[in-house]
Amino acid sequence: MPSRTRLISLDVFRGLTMAGMVIVNNPGDWGTVYWPLLHAEWNGWTPTDLIFPFFLFIVGVSITLSQKSASWASIARRAALIFVLGLFLAGYPRFNLTRWRIPGVLQRIALCYLAAAAINRLSMTRERAASDSTATPRNRAIAIGLLALILGLGYWAVMMLVPPPGGVAGDLTPDGNLAAWLDRALMPGHLWKPKWDPEGLLSTVPAISTTLFGVVAGLCLTSALTNERKVRLLGIGGTAALIAGWCWGLVFPINKSLWTSSYAVFTAGFGALLLAGLYWIIDIKGWTRWTKPFVVLGSNAITLFMASGLLVKTLALIRISTDDGQNVGVSRWAYLHGFVPLASPKNASLLYALANLVVLYALLAWMYRRRLFLRV
Repeated sequence: MPSRTRLISLDVFRGLTMAGMVIVNNPGDWGTVYWPLLHAEWNGWTPTDLIFPFFLFIVGVSITLSQKSASWASIARRAALIFVLGLFLAGYPRFNLTRWRIPGVLQRIALCYLAAAAINRLSMTRERAASDSTATPRNRAIAIGLLALILGLGYWAVMMLVPPPGGVAGDLTPDGNLAAWLDRALMPGHLWKPKWDPEGLLSTVPAISTTLFGVVAGLCLTSALTNERKVRLLGIGGTAALIAGWCWGLVFPINKSLWTSSYAVFTAGFGALLLAGLYWIIDIKGWTRWTKPFVVLGSNAITLFMASGLLVKTLALIRISTDDGQNVGVSRWAYLHGFVPLASPKNASLLYALANLVVLYALLAWMYRRRLFLRV
C-alpha cells in the first residue's frame, strides 16, 4: 500500500512526467516526430529535456515525505534494487556481457537517490542532535540548497578547467569532454554510444544537485508555513532558478547529455514552478476531479517505467513477414498497418505513442483498483 503521507499534487506531477516519458519514448517512427517530443541534438532544450530532471526533482521531494524513519539499510537497499532493475532493463533480452550498458536512467536515479537520501538523513540527525538554533528546518533547507549549488559549481569548474588526457580544457563536444573521457576509461564498451553516455559517471554529480533541489522543495512543503506561503516560496525560488540557469547557460550551455550545471538549475526552476502550480490547484483549491488518470500513473511509477521498456523490447523480438518480403517487429507492423493509414506521418506517429500510453494505463488502472502498488 502507498504511504499515507502522499501529496496528490506530487502524484499528479509524477504521473504527468511518466505520461510524457511514454509518449516521447514510443513514437511510431522516429523520423516523423513533432520537435517538442524530441531531445535537443546537443546544446539547448526542448520540453522532452524536462522529463528526466523532473524525475529526479520528484525523487528529492519524495525523500522528505517518506524518509522520516528510513534506516541506512533501507536507503542502501532501495538504491541497489533500482540500480539492478536498470541493469536488467539495459541487458534485456540478450544480456550480452561484452556490450551490456552500465549507465542508464534507473542507474542514475539510484545513485542520485542514494546521495540525496544520505544527505537528508545526515541533516535530520544533526537537527535532532543540535542543542542550538542553527539546525532548524529552514537552515537545513538552506544548507542543502547551498550544497546543491556547490556541486554544480564544482562540476562547472572541472568540466571547463581540467583537460582530459590528449584533449583541451573546456571542450564540451560529445567525444572530447572530460566526462566522456572518464566514462571511456572506466566503462569501455559498456556505454550508450561508442565514446560517450548521457548518463555517465561524472555528469551524475550535477544530477545529484537536481535531486537536492527537490529535497529543498519538499522541505518547504512539509514545513509549518501556511499553504499560501509555501506556494509563494516555491514560485519565487523556481523563477529565480529558471533565470539563473538561463544566465548560466550563456557561459556553460544548457545541455541534457552533459547535465550541465546550468541545465540542473534551469530545470529545477521549472520543476519548482510546476509543483507550486499543482499544489495550489490540487491541494489548496481542491480541484481534483481531473487528476485521477495522473494519480494512477504516478502511484506506480516504477512499474510503468519497467513495463514501458520491456514492452518495447519484447514487441521488437516478435517478427512478422510483410507482403513485400520484409521481416519486421510486431510493433513496426502494427504501426504500418494500424496507424499510418489513419493520419499524416507525424500524427500517425503520435497516435501510436498515445496507444502505447493507453495500453500501459489499462495495466496500471487494473493494479490501482486492486490497490497493488509495487515499490522498492
